[in-house]
Amino acid sequence: MAPKQRKWILRDVADSDKVAQLSAELGVDSVLATLLVQRGITTFEQARAFFRPDLSSLHDPFLMKDMDRAVDRLEEAVAKGQKILIYGDYDVDGTTAVSLVYSFLSKYTSHLDFYIPDRYDEGYGVSIKGIDWAAENGFSLIITLDCGIKAIDKVRHAASKGIDVIICDHHLPEEELPAAVAVLDPKREDCHYPFDDLSGCGVGFKLVQAYAQRKGIPFEELTPLLDLLVVSIASDLVSVVGENRVLAHYGLKQLNENPRKGLQAIISLSNLEPMHVTIDDIVFKIGPRINAAGRMETGRLAVDLLTAKDDRRAAVIAAEINDNNNERKNIDREITREALEMVTRGDCLAWKDATIVYNPSWNKGVVGIVASRLVEAFYKPTFVLTKSNGFVTGSARSVRGFDLYDSIERQADLLENFGGHMYAAGLTLREENLPEFARRIEEYVGSHLTADMSTPVVDVDARLDFSQITPKFFRILKQFQPFGPGNMAPVFLTENVYDDGNGRKVGPAGQHLKLELIQESQPYHQISAIGFNMAASFDHIRSGNPVDICYSVVENYYRGAATLQLRLKDLREREEPI
Repeated sequence: MAPKQRKWILRDVADSDKVAQLSAELGVDSVLATLLVQRGITTFEQARAFFRPDLSSLHDPFLMKDMDRAVDRLEEAVAKGQKILIYGDYDVDGTTAVSLVYSFLSKYTSHLDFYIPDRYDEGYGVSIKGIDWAAENGFSLIITLDCGIKAIDKVRHAASKGIDVIICDHHLPEEELPAAVAVLDPKREDCHYPFDDLSGCGVGFKLVQAYAQRKGIPFEELTPLLDLLVVSIASDLVSVVGENRVLAHYGLKQLNENPRKGLQAIISLSNLEPMHVTIDDIVFKIGPRINAAGRMETGRLAVDLLTAKDDRRAAVIAAEINDNNNERKNIDREITREALEMVTRGDCLAWKDATIVYNPSWNKGVVGIVASRLVEAFYKPTFVLTKSNGFVTGSARSVRGFDLYDSIERQADLLENFGGHMYAAGLTLREENLPEFARRIEEYVGSHLTADMSTPVVDVDARLDFSQITPKFFRILKQFQPFGPGNMAPVFLTENVYDDGNGRKVGPAGQHLKLELIQESQPYHQISAIGFNMAASFDHIRSGNPVDICYSVVENYYRGAATLQLRLKDLREREEPI
């Protein structure tokens, strides 16, 4: 089944007067000024704050509801030598958060350990098993990271064992909050913290920032933690605006200039260019490797790596995690193949408006990845389900504009457990409820999914001629980084381009395109381009036919040399202007 053709949507031209004024004030190309105005940046001062993120603009952590109570209890635990357990989820956000708080507190107390629940045995979030383990080992305080906001019964169980809990979470709370000593979550309705899209690791960072402020510890002692924080920001796909933009900027600086030993080992194994690691590199290379530990073995391994003190230990753990990642990729590839075949044959629980596939033998750790692959293939809200501990469990992924979480929440009476947000969710249910769940989801999606939601989209920021891609243009464009949700890499449209005749297929199976493109109206401006998984267009392009392209402009590093390259988002045979 061929993927759906994507619709290109060219953003409205920004206010021309504001663009002209900003272009003149900054001395930049009108396209760059347009990109700034599109991002709500219309004055010189706003532009300076955007291009020059400053740690002094971070918010006071004590503006977060319950922060004073959290720091009071943490101070007491450290002063009295009480045992503290750092408890976090097994994904990248959770393991980086645990590593960050553990690394910081280990300087001030030796009565410290961490706990990562087993994905297969305990599942997501705070578990009774984890609390019982803490009680058996004499812990007085548990700090949860990236989880806990819904752990009402678990916190009550901890209290019955004489254990206090500080919750650090960033997920949407329900009406009732756990009766913890402190609940740090910027999404609490009664929390007026100025920025509510921190990662779980980000909330953990605010806790240690507050503790440092209270104890007079200079901020410089927190700077080495920022490499962990940027890995969480990138991997958890939180917005890269406001406070996250500042933290990500300085996190990338730390990651490139002086990364911790565990991250350096992953960077080396990923064959990334030293000093040039980007948000994309975290999303596609570093994050998946850290995640693989929790998917294939245990998330504890990831924390061991991220807190390693010497190069040799870091290298050994990184190699093990890399092996886990390779195994994960093989399993992911095989399950994706099976799932695609099931959908093609119609051998699934739903395929008309939603895609629901179920195989009790699939690996629980990769179903989320497989769901994303099926969305790419069929562009429908997708559920990939397997069986674990006697229950059907799995992950769901959505398409643009469709509220997946709402569709699941409406079937709560059939579910044992669920969580997530608009575009990604997890769920658990009894097998006997599966047919009815599939029927209801298919019905709900069919009545709520619009034609616009069913069409994949490429958002285009501006038209661009190749002659405008000058060294100065790119030097300023690079300062728009770090990119991510809320500040995505700009996508440009150039029409009527053709290959110089040297284009070729590249990649292990010849699935990618490597082109040398020339714009018809600007024959002296040739530029290299890479089109991932676009080899189907090779014959058309090789014949000298013109195409229109959507792309971002990137820097490609190879053996220490940097060159400009277009990273194609989409291409289509030449047609009337859009």
